[in-house]
Order: sequence, then structure tokens, then C-alpha cells
Amino acid sequence: MKVRFQADANLDPDIGLGLQRRDPSIDYRLALGVIPDRMLDPEVLGLAAEDGRILVTNDLRMPKHFADFTAVRDSPGLLLVSPRMSIGETIEGLFLCWLSWTAEEMRNQIRWLPR
Repeated sequence: MKVRFQADANLDPDIGLGLQRRDPSIDYRLALGVIPDRMLDPEVLGLAAEDGRILVTNDLRMPKHFADFTAVRDSPGLLLVSPRMSIGETIEGLFLCWLSWTAEEMRNQIRWLPR
């Protein structure tokens, strides 16, 4: 099964728009309209998990929350984006992840977005 992505609120929406232009079949959901303002990180992880989506974030505090979250329930995964990556690099990295990874191999995993 292909991976599905949920953008965290801290990611630039242009990443999702560019990714959709790159390949419209990629399932990447923007945070806008899905993640309410000031939603706590554990709740964001829960929202992504309920929808079977890997959370994509550049929030470096998220791995701690992810460890706590996965101690009590399964997660589709967490994908960390370096804050130093450009929008273009992020789009290409997500595209490569979508081509290469399955949802099963990402379950309960934290990975850095490849450059």
C-alpha cells in the first residue's frame, strides 16, 4: 500500500501544491482546514494516525511526542524534514519517499526526509 502524508501546520503549503503538480496521484494533505490552530503535538499525531497518514514535520520536538505516542498505540510514521531544506528539495524528497516506501514499512518509524 502506498504511503499517505499529512503535513504539519509548520510546513509551507507550497510544498503540497508543488508535490501535487509533480504527481497528482500522491496523497498529501495540507494542514489548513484539518489541523486546528494551537493543536497539541500529541493530538496532531493522533489525527494523522486516525487517517492512516505519515505526519510530515520540521518540528524537532516531535520525535519525543512520537515515542510517547507509539508506546501506547500504532502510528503510520513520522517523517522529519530538515528546516534547512528548500521547498524544491522537500518536494523531490517526498516524491522519492512516495515512490520507494510502503505504508507497512513506515509503521511506527521515524525517518528523515532524504536529500
